Amino acid sequence: MTERLEAGAVAPDFTLTDQDGASVSLKDYRGQKVVLYFYPEAMTVACEKQACDFRDSLNSLKSAGYTVLGVSRDEPEKLARFRDKDSLNFELLSDPDRSVHEAYGTWGEKNLYGKQVVGVIRSTFVIDEDGTVTLPLYGVKATGHVASLRKKLKIDA
Repeated sequence: MTERLEAGAVAPDFTLTDQDGASVSLKDYRGQKVVLYFYPEAMTVACEKQACDFRDSLNSLKSAGYTVLGVSRDEPEKLARFRDKDSLNFELLSDPDRSVHEAYGTWGEKNLYGKQVVGVIRSTFVIDEDGTVTLPLYGVKATGHVASLRKKLKIDA
């Protein structure tokens, strides 16, 4: 299992391809607060629920100064279908080789329906304007996570 990040760690920089084939780098967001979340697979029930919760909360997150970026191992074409199907209004990034997952400690052993498996550990990171992780959340649940995150960040509806 890869090492987990702690609050105060420098967020590992990366450049990934988004749903439209454009390159997106974390360093492009310096000076902004970022909510970076990792999910197992586009267009699965739990991942759709989580993405739609981010979509529905985006205005309040933006008003509080946050940009949302979602990361999965899916190829850009699938991410574009996911965005279009669920009217997602934030960037979805493709990490097919898991290098960014591993840098953030979101790839490893997890319990899935009572069995130990290796895969994506659903996680969210809040990164400040200087690129420092202020809130690392590992093993989050898809349902209710965004509401819980907003509460932790003291963001009203």
